[in-house]
Amino acid sequence: MASSLSTPRLRTSTERRAPNPIVLWHLLSLDAPTVATLWTWFIARACHLRLPWESLAAMAFAVWILYAADRLLDARILNALPLAKHEELEPRHHFHHRHRPAFLAGIALCSLALTPLLLRLPAEALRLYLIEGALLVAWFLIIHISSGSRRLPKELAVGPFFAAATFIPTVSRLPAERPALLAPAILFSALCSLNCLYIYAWEHSGPKAKARHPERSEGFLHFARSSGGNPHPTTRFALNLLPLLTPALAIAGALLATLEPAIWRLPAACALSALALLTLHRLRARLDPTILRAAADLALLTPLLLLLSHFG
Repeated sequence: MASSLSTPRLRTSTERRAPNPIVLWHLLSLDAPTVATLWTWFIARACHLRLPWESLAAMAFAVWILYAADRLLDARILNALPLAKHEELEPRHHFHHRHRPAFLAGIALCSLALTPLLLRLPAEALRLYLIEGALLVAWFLIIHISSGSRRLPKELAVGPFFAAATFIPTVSRLPAERPALLAPAILFSALCSLNCLYIYAWEHSGPKAKARHPERSEGFLHFARSSGGNPHPTTRFALNLLPLLTPALAIAGALLATLEPAIWRLPAACALSALALLTLHRLRARLDPTILRAAADLALLTPLLLLLSHFG
């Protein structure tokens, strides 16, 4: 069967040269697993809980499988698009499409490694993951079989799923901490959604989008039509409020850190990440688009900055 793997195509500027480590981290779908694993560990340590390595390894494998599969599914349209329109997709889609056999083999191997790890999780954690997994599969199917304004708001839905997965290992082991962790979980969920919204904004505005749609102006209020259709109305509404939502999240994180000294590191890290995303947005014109996309996930690694503080 013919595919773009055997057909010449246009290459992005990032692909014309050897990618730097940050870009390669992003292209290999290692960005989301890194963020998820770090925050899973960070949440537990903020509650003075030491997670077994199996829990962290399971998180890394599961998130990589999901993100690699999602990018492979997004890249399916490359087989149907004419060569001139291949530039409309992002480098991560081209990379996954070109290396599809390797990613499929990686998904299979990670799935085999994940199975015994899941069996070693506590029963309550496994139960919560099964509930989330069922909802995630349903959402995953809907976003890939629907299009246009009827589809679910992918950019907003990622936050709750991602945050829930990182908090489950801790709340399943420390049920008494669930009330105290509710506010930080909501804050981190909002941060993850902000991350997706900024990425959407950057990829649907700026020089590349203006070249595709010169009639549209640059900025949050105008977004080019992507190959998947217009953004969901709730996504468009949130995009227009990004300049207000980001400082609001940073302020909320700072206030929560003051009000909840026992777990101050969690909201503090959220506040720092929100400010990092806002800084990246202000510097977006100076950065290569793919580096900017990778930096959006680097902005969520603020728990590393708090490693200097003592974890009891």
